[in-house]
Amino acid sequence: MKLKKFAGNPILTPNPKNDWENLVVCNPGVYYDNGKFYMLYRAAGDDEDHVIRFGLAVSEDGENFKRVSDRPVLGPSEDGPDMGCIEDARIVKFDDYYYVTYAYRPFPPGQYWKFAHDEVLTEDHGDHAPHFIKNNMANSALAMTKDFKEWIKLGRITDSNLDDRDVILFPEKINGKYAMLHRPKEWIGEEYGVSKPAVWIRFSDDMLVWKEPSTILIGGIDGGWEEKVGGSTPPLKTDRGWLVLYHGVENGGLGYYRVGAVMLDLEDPTKVIGRTKDYIMEPEFDYEIEGYYKGCVFPTGNMIVDDTLYVYYGGADKYIGLATCDVNELIDFTLSKEQNS
Repeated sequence: MKLKKFAGNPILTPNPKNDWENLVVCNPGVYYDNGKFYMLYRAAGDDEDHVIRFGLAVSEDGENFKRVSDRPVLGPSEDGPDMGCIEDARIVKFDDYYYVTYAYRPFPPGQYWKFAHDEVLTEDHGDHAPHFIKNNMANSALAMTKDFKEWIKLGRITDSNLDDRDVILFPEKINGKYAMLHRPKEWIGEEYGVSKPAVWIRFSDDMLVWKEPSTILIGGIDGGWEEKVGGSTPPLKTDRGWLVLYHGVENGGLGYYRVGAVMLDLEDPTKVIGRTKDYIMEPEFDYEIEGYYKGCVFPTGNMIVDDTLYVYYGGADKYIGLATCDVNELIDFTLSKEQNS
């Protein structure tokens, strides 16, 4: 089974009229509420530092999005730990507030596609500088808003000495606790049971305090399309379990980012009850291959509307695309014996 890509892709492209988004728009958080789709997208201009911000677009049909402003709706702080960039929003809602997790750095990453893999710009602050500053580490933070225009930044929700991204909240409490997916890059080796970065889950009584032990959820599979994995989209509650999309990266071959799905137990989401052996989406078109990461589909937003799963993703770190499917078909596929044998 493969997700069906929208014929009108890409649905959002860089805007040459705005210097803060004339190079990149990708990796959007998307939420459907009261008949409207809200898209909080990652944007960057052609500046050498490659400062990354969030723009906002809205849609009535989930396909045709209109930018709401010529200015970013959220950006790096002037003098805080997220001075360098904010990126890759994931959105859930509690009460009247949207809660947005996102990755950030203390300094802009630079035009990373011109560097070696996983390399970013750093600045010298002396031998005693914390690891976070010394290595321009990616951390994850939480913000809240009622309208995607006025914001409350709540700060870091991961350890400062870990490159811990793909941090995604569950949209409701489970057994009285908040739940979070995360991908600590340094948690590899014998003591962690994985040789490459994996997806973990942890619980908490407070959205800003995550000190309970994490449980590994899924790891990569050597020699295939998903040797390294990370969470992609916020979990969606269905009557058969939590549906979660994740990305997988091959180390050999073309190094493509592809997409798989897992189903987690409703009452105990540390239990994986189904996982796709085969990927459900891969780079195929120019907007997914010719960009600043050549060969990448990276979902960060998904919603179920009338049994249709809408999946929003970054293409090649430059564009935004949409793919859909019947959500029940995907659940059947993810739980099937064929995919779990």
